[in-house]
Amino acid sequence: MTTPKPRLFNGLRTALITLLALIAMTMTAKAQTIYVMDSGDTVRVTVFGEPDLSGEFKVDAMGRLNLALIGPISVRNLTTDQARQKIHDAYLDGYLRHPDIAVEIIVFRPFFIMGEVNQPGSYDYVPGMNVLNAIAVGGGLTYRGDEDDIEILRGHDASRVVIPATLATIVMPGDIVRVAERYF
Repeated sequence: MTTPKPRLFNGLRTALITLLALIAMTMTAKAQTIYVMDSGDTVRVTVFGEPDLSGEFKVDAMGRLNLALIGPISVRNLTTDQARQKIHDAYLDGYLRHPDIAVEIIVFRPFFIMGEVNQPGSYDYVPGMNVLNAIAVGGGLTYRGDEDDIEILRGHDASRVVIPATLATIVMPGDIVRVAERYF
């Protein structure tokens, strides 16, 4: 004969599990929305008071911006604020006395969708996009598409991670959304 567990213990246990799940979801959502630059992004760099140094630049295949006077600056995996600081420091190193720099992304790199969608391929990224939006852009699911078996491949080659996804999961520029086939 087993003794029943007190109800208070079960209630605390349930509350703790719920709290941990909410914390995990919040951390995942924040991690998904921090945007870092990579190849294919188009960036506007403004050097205030220096129109010849300002302009729109595309991040090249090596993850660099090629800027006037200072040459190529690596911005892969940097936020716009980190890139601004790096560019500021480079211009400060013998080129400008008090550089005032602004960096903003004007065109995001595309995302990709593959698998059981009607029109797999590369599509323009729209901020705030989730998996459901990505599937809609890809022409919807095929009759074999399994909305319960979707994953996102995120990151660059060596550091790419696979994220199990739901229809509400946030899609980031450069992501590969893969929709699996339903068997039954």
